Amino acid sequence: MSNSLLPKISGRSRRQFLEWGLTGVGAIGGAIALRSFLSDRTAPRVPEIVVPSPTETPNGFSPTAIAREFDYGVLKREGGKIIREFRLTARTTPLQLNSAVSFVSWNVNGRVPGPTLRATAGDRVRIIFHNEAGHSHSLHFHGTHPPEADGVMPIRNGKETIYEFTAEPFGVHLYHCHIAPIARHISKGLYGMFIVDPPQARPPADEIVLVMGGYDLNNDKRNELYAFNGLPDYYRSHPLKIYQNQLVRLYLLNMVEFDAALSFHIHGNLFRVYRTGRSLIPAEETDVITMGTAERHILEFSYPYAGRYMFHPHQDEIAERGCMGLFDVLPA
Repeated sequence: MSNSLLPKISGRSRRQFLEWGLTGVGAIGGAIALRSFLSDRTAPRVPEIVVPSPTETPNGFSPTAIAREFDYGVLKREGGKIIREFRLTARTTPLQLNSAVSFVSWNVNGRVPGPTLRATAGDRVRIIFHNEAGHSHSLHFHGTHPPEADGVMPIRNGKETIYEFTAEPFGVHLYHCHIAPIARHISKGLYGMFIVDPPQARPPADEIVLVMGGYDLNNDKRNELYAFNGLPDYYRSHPLKIYQNQLVRLYLLNMVEFDAALSFHIHGNLFRVYRTGRSLIPAEETDVITMGTAERHILEFSYPYAGRYMFHPHQDEIAERGCMGLFDVLPA
């Protein structure tokens, strides 16, 4: 098979093809599987992602990248089994929320939210967790797993542990620190999304991650600022580009502590709701949904008209304090 074929394969397709090879599919069988795979799917149209320069990203990460960045881990073969291995490190780093406000975050891999981990239902997952944050922390994963992988025991600064389990069930899950006071550890930034894909892949789409977070700046258990993917108002000045008439699959997670619930609303359109990502059939179609802390859903939509459209919680004060963004719908 010539290398000229590979650039036509989407990122996820290429990973799946490499996994076929790792699990013992021969060259001929792999080529047949690849041709079949490509004939069944049409690659989604995704705008070129232009990540701001380092001078524009003083925090060391960019919400532009976070929105479409998925960590599939490293595949390893052990004893005839395939393990998907992830390395996560808790750190304490300053976060410049805007030109006037700096916030000391507790985070995973130096970013808020932490990496969006991704696996397929049935995968064996290994999380190597190292704590360099100066405080005891842990990582608790939502989903199904044995008690030894539950992530409720404190891992002291400078120590490491391993959480290993089978990724199940399929859906949109999350991980977060589970050390008391849990609300403080989460609100400082120790959380991320964990996507478990169904065995039969969902239809092709432009896939985007949005995680809603809040910042308690003075430790009064009230949030003064809010954000999508870490930085308040980021997507107002750096709109998320999508194409007209292109199916968008939005993975949405509410990780705001100290507020009972947040809503999410898009302008000029409706979305189909797949609650907790646990279904292949939408539960409803609407333009606003209400979510408690740690609640998450898949929302699917496409815009028939080009132009710019707001997205935000429908609690206007929260939107005005940083939880506001724009979709820039490009002509097809």
